[in-house]
Amino acid sequence: MTLQNTKSLKKQVAPFEKSTTKESIGQIINTVVPFITLWFLAYISLSVSYWLALVPIVIAAGFLVRIFIIFHDCTHNSFFKSRRANRAVGTVMGVLTMFPFDRWGNEHAIHHATSGNLDKRGTGDIWTLTVDEYKAAPLKLRLAYRFYRNPLVMFGLGPIYQFGLNNRFNRKGAKKKERMNTYLTNVLIVALGGLLCLAVGWQTFLLIHGSIFMIAGSAGIWLFYIQHTFEDSYFEEDPDWEYVKAAVEGSSFYKLPKVLQFITGNIGFHHVHHLSPRVPNYKLEEAHNTTPPLKNVPTITLATSLKSLRFRLWDEKSKNFVSFREVKALAKKRVSVKVKPEV
Repeated sequence: MTLQNTKSLKKQVAPFEKSTTKESIGQIINTVVPFITLWFLAYISLSVSYWLALVPIVIAAGFLVRIFIIFHDCTHNSFFKSRRANRAVGTVMGVLTMFPFDRWGNEHAIHHATSGNLDKRGTGDIWTLTVDEYKAAPLKLRLAYRFYRNPLVMFGLGPIYQFGLNNRFNRKGAKKKERMNTYLTNVLIVALGGLLCLAVGWQTFLLIHGSIFMIAGSAGIWLFYIQHTFEDSYFEEDPDWEYVKAAVEGSSFYKLPKVLQFITGNIGFHHVHHLSPRVPNYKLEEAHNTTPPLKNVPTITLATSLKSLRFRLWDEKSKNFVSFREVKALAKKRVSVKVKPEV
């Protein structure tokens, strides 16, 4: 990507930074209504067998991912023109997805402002070490990093920790408004869960919603992972880091089949989203298609995305991700650097 392209990209995408109330309301209806319907179908099917109920459960999990995308847009104030509307809808969607609106919004804003910056890792991102940092790290940290990066841990235990536990607490230094929003979200989650337990029984609730939660959570973490963890992504030290390059070279275009593109709320056009977070999800594809330079961004398909499962460390010399096995073939001498652990 040339310097001229990077300078003009934000201007080219700017016309799409306007939400349409009609489309936003329509998306809420075609997302939340199917989710509730599928949840009820799962409840009815469970009286026959869990395996029959698993069909609407899996589909409902997909719609829960789509609900998260609405929540995500609201935290960027891109779903509605009104900040108050974004906050109200975002808080409700946050209850359904178990994410407090203010905490996620603040952490995610930091993620956007620092994505791909090696000197500012640790907030709202996937824990990533460079090859030299890993080689210089003590055994305890290397084992912890290997555990964290294990797919079974990241996509299996990850949803339980991140959505179920971590989101229930305020981050250090959170202001009163953010803390109160977290408390409100927790109270509403407990109230909604309690009502459903009274209505269908706690065992049935756990079977249905627990399954939906785990499937949707794993899918959500996978999407976040693949959007920044691909072979020739973008990572630079702070003096050389550039926002536009980090957006279009360090965020993937995850080219999905139309049905999955719908379920994931176009988040596969992640390069457009990072370039301009104010573009609502329903305009991301149009922005991509009508902005020629964006056609040359890193493109990943369902098949090629599986390759990213082996990527563990960022090699600053070759400028790409490598596996733990490949580290042995790199420089043999240990490099003395300061390790930058997850915050």
